[in-house]
Amino acid sequence: MPGIPTAPAPPPDSSLLARRHRLQFSSPSPRSNHQRLLPTLLPRLPARPRAAPMSAEARAPAPPVAPPAHPTYDLRGVIALALSEDAGDRGDVSCLATIPSDVEAEATFIAKADGVIAGISLADMIFNQVDPSLKVEWFESDGNYVHKGLQFGKVYGCARSIIVAERVVLNFMQRMSGIATLTKAMSDAARPACILETRKTAPALRLVDKWAVLIGGGKNHRLGLFDMVMIKDNHISVAGGIANAMRSVDQFLEKEKLTIPVEVETRTIEEVKDVLKYAAENKTSLTRIMLDNMVVPLPNGDVDVSMLKDAVQLINGRFETEASGNVTIDTVKKIGETGVTYISSGALTHSVKALDISLKIDTELALQVGRRTNRA
Repeated sequence: MPGIPTAPAPPPDSSLLARRHRLQFSSPSPRSNHQRLLPTLLPRLPARPRAAPMSAEARAPAPPVAPPAHPTYDLRGVIALALSEDAGDRGDVSCLATIPSDVEAEATFIAKADGVIAGISLADMIFNQVDPSLKVEWFESDGNYVHKGLQFGKVYGCARSIIVAERVVLNFMQRMSGIATLTKAMSDAARPACILETRKTAPALRLVDKWAVLIGGGKNHRLGLFDMVMIKDNHISVAGGIANAMRSVDQFLEKEKLTIPVEVETRTIEEVKDVLKYAAENKTSLTRIMLDNMVVPLPNGDVDVSMLKDAVQLINGRFETEASGNVTIDTVKKIGETGVTYISSGALTHSVKALDISLKIDTELALQVGRRTNRA
């Protein structure tokens, strides 16, 4: 992979996840290097919309939502790849041609649509990987709902570095915010059931997509093929039936001394009965039963959840239950009312609509700095 013409990134630092709260929620801090360099060149921007005053307890930010733990996923490597595909083998020729290397700038994040912001912690990592000297302020946290026009963050420092990072930061944040926005809407509608995503994520962005689901208030399904046994229709067909497949899984886990969740897919009430029969007669590692396509669409646009409800009642709390298939923002409330434990939706990640966000450099500030640089 071609090298990225940027300053080397330091080793992972947990402070990246917390840094965004410093300026909003703590006492005034010393002026940044950028502010010291440009004491007279910081025209005041219009005040961003603010909520009514809150108590100190209400203002305290929630702890940052950490990404899912994955044994092999290299988040910094994914960031490096995203930067490298942008920089190619020459770097940003537009910046090299138009912006002197010592020009400083201030840029503002602006929400261009209503939605849930996600990717702030990841943006911190990207800016740090491009140029550790960049200073970033956030006025909102991951998971906060923002309205169109809200200025929710700023970045200060080398203008070239800001522009190099801009598109990669926005690509991640817009996708993650779109996922978080839909997840939040579906989670609220599904209660008391919990919303899960699936493995239908963008290639190489599995952890990023699943991180956005957590930020939106959902929970994660299995991360991959390694952390849960999921006995699906193809496994059942090859094994010669549900009982044979479950028996093979139990024998495998015992032999390998593995303790991981086990889920089996069912498509009919008879298959649910087969699973329960096997479980009653055998010691099993089964933890969850998937009730697939038991939500039946009706011609009038509604759904029939009677089969799903019957299956949940038949299982009667002996195992977790998961509804899958025909899950939309319009159907999820009715599905959640059946008593199912989880509702999984591939649409959360495979059909995401990005939330529109922009990062705008303060033009007047850049012009004044540029004029000083040219005179020098």
